[in-house]
Amino acid sequence: MHVSMKWLSEFVSVPDDMQAFCDRLDLTGTGVEGLETVGANLDGVVVGYVETCEPHPDSDHMHVTTVNIGTDELQQIVCGAPNCRQGLKVAVATLGTVLPGDIKIKKSKLRGVASCGMLCSGRELGLSADHEGILELSADAPVGTPYAEYLGLSDQVLDLEITPNRPDCLSMKGMAREVGAMYHVPWSYKAPCAVPGPQGDEKVDDLVDVAIDDPELCQRYTARIIRGVKVGPSPEWLVERLTAMGCRSINNIVDVTNYILFELGQPLHAFDLNAFAVDAAGKRHVVVRAAQDGSSFTTLDGQERALTSDMAMITDGSSNVALAGVMGGLDSEVTDATVDVLLESATFSTAHTSRTSRNLGLVSEASLRYERGVDATTCDEYSQIAAALIVEVAGGTICQGVVDCYPVVPAPVELCLRPQRLRDHIGAEISDEEQFTILEDLGCTILGKAGDEQVTVVAPTFRPDLIREIDLYEEVVRIWGLDRVPMTLPAGSHAGGRTVEQQREELMSRTLRACGINETMTYSLVDPADLDKLRMPQGDRGEAVELINPMSSEQAVLRRSILPGLMRSVAYNQARGVRNVQLFERGVVFGAAEGRKNPKERTMLAAVLTGSYVTAGWNQQAVEIDFFDAKGAVENLARELCIPKLRFKALEADEAPWLQPGRAAEVLSGGRVLGWVGEVHPLACAAFEAEGPVAAFELEVAALLASAAEQRPYVDVPVFPAVEVDLAIVVPEEVTNERITQCITSAGKQLL
Repeated sequence: MHVSMKWLSEFVSVPDDMQAFCDRLDLTGTGVEGLETVGANLDGVVVGYVETCEPHPDSDHMHVTTVNIGTDELQQIVCGAPNCRQGLKVAVATLGTVLPGDIKIKKSKLRGVASCGMLCSGRELGLSADHEGILELSADAPVGTPYAEYLGLSDQVLDLEITPNRPDCLSMKGMAREVGAMYHVPWSYKAPCAVPGPQGDEKVDDLVDVAIDDPELCQRYTARIIRGVKVGPSPEWLVERLTAMGCRSINNIVDVTNYILFELGQPLHAFDLNAFAVDAAGKRHVVVRAAQDGSSFTTLDGQERALTSDMAMITDGSSNVALAGVMGGLDSEVTDATVDVLLESATFSTAHTSRTSRNLGLVSEASLRYERGVDATTCDEYSQIAAALIVEVAGGTICQGVVDCYPVVPAPVELCLRPQRLRDHIGAEISDEEQFTILEDLGCTILGKAGDEQVTVVAPTFRPDLIREIDLYEEVVRIWGLDRVPMTLPAGSHAGGRTVEQQREELMSRTLRACGINETMTYSLVDPADLDKLRMPQGDRGEAVELINPMSSEQAVLRRSILPGLMRSVAYNQARGVRNVQLFERGVVFGAAEGRKNPKERTMLAAVLTGSYVTAGWNQQAVEIDFFDAKGAVENLARELCIPKLRFKALEADEAPWLQPGRAAEVLSGGRVLGWVGEVHPLACAAFEAEGPVAAFELEVAALLASAAEQRPYVDVPVFPAVEVDLAIVVPEEVTNERITQCITSAGKQLL
């Protein structure tokens, strides 16, 4: 947001010390991005007087002029403008001047005649789009005066970073209110012309009607008609204002709408009234409705844009005339042939405007304000000011009345304020009177008096961000001064601690770290093909939860397993020469469930181990990690959590295709399934570009917590000396080690 200090000073007293002013703005939450002087790019452009003007000897449209620029010597300049003539006061770019567009003025010859400068048009100076001829200055313009000084462009402009929650600061009036509150000084706003302007005999109601198909798209829409305007260049004061804000002049009608946008923060749009179709009764219709999917629309910049049903359009009942809240249409723009103007002042949906602007890659000054929120209550008032100003600069008459479609009028927002609680919360002694003064300076209404335990604060309609009591605290302390809040220790003490579940979750992480496995964190947004790469059945994990607007195709769904992310980490480390990788993660996985609005979430604990726990040296060999290392980590975890009856059930190849056959097991506690452990299948490793073998496990945290005993069982101290027996047992090949262990344990009971 650009803020002209010259313009701002008309509403409120501005401090002379710009550095202190910028620092104060920063402290109140309005960041100052930069400070520039308007007119600095016009250095070298001066007011000149055309002493003579003769036809060029070798051209039928050029002129050879001698120009007085206030120096002892007249300058010979060749000019091709049709309005160049003797006795004209002009803007002259002298030798060495660099004009906008990096155009440097040098001594040259044009068809054999020397030229020492340039007589400039508005476009060449970056002040307007006019390129029909050179600028004609008033007869009293002082020769030799710098053009920026003559035009009154000696202005300082602040480039401010306005936070999204402060749409009221996107206008000169809003900034005047903010500065008035900052320094506790009065401010005032005066319309640039008499309001209302001259009115004709016709009534707007007889000429046009307005309908809003969906109030969600448009909260309020007003329409006025100005008859008999004369489209042309804007007066110098208006061009100066727009130039200071970084906006070029188009024509007097469009310039007025931009002026009101910058001064009052209300985006307006001027349509050529004849662009709207007329019905049999001689009436025109303005309809706000959703666009049709697959249709297209050509905006003012000449670009044809594809539309979707999420975009709001202004139509004449059948044809589109504007992209609501973003940009007007090429076929309804105000041109030199325009005689009658339909003036729109409306409030459009913040969400729809933001999505439309983003999806089309089309950002305008209007869309920036609509997507932050425009005050609907002032649409008619600001439209009336704009109509009067159009008549002031372009002539014509305003039709009587206004068509105002306002389906839902919002109720005022009333907030409770407890002054003592504010002091306790902020930690500073801000009196009731100071609190009330600050809030009233910001536009709030206080229903109560100093000394009351609580008062009611009515938030202004231009502050949609004031919705809770704590918002009022923030407003008071940022204006009062965050730098004035004393440093104190927080009062009281807060007792608290981890729940039993949180303690056990931390115990899981501590146990795995003790096993030499490092904790990590991977992305929750993953590639939809992850489970296919892993050879893991998709249906076992539920349907994938897809994102509506993913950042990329590789982050289009929420993860259904932690293992793919860990496999990527393995591949990443191996590709960079790290062979020994042991990682674990405790995180949430997601699955869509039929009949549920929100996805089903489960917390899982997963780990991958590859390489060796030790680095090979002269006195030790590196032992490659395998299935039993992962199984051992699971057993350690179960021992620390006191999980009884832990057992491992071998998994067949079709039950766990992502694991190596014969090196895969289901982890159970009694009859409860805790998860799985095994070596990742070589084909799955290859899909993730990881080198095997990779041992892994994935356990459900809820199942681990449910199986964990409340306390570790007590074991008596043995009263007999230990007896160790080495058994050699011959059994059929299909008998597992687990079955033999169970038989021995069952027979030994307490003695074993």
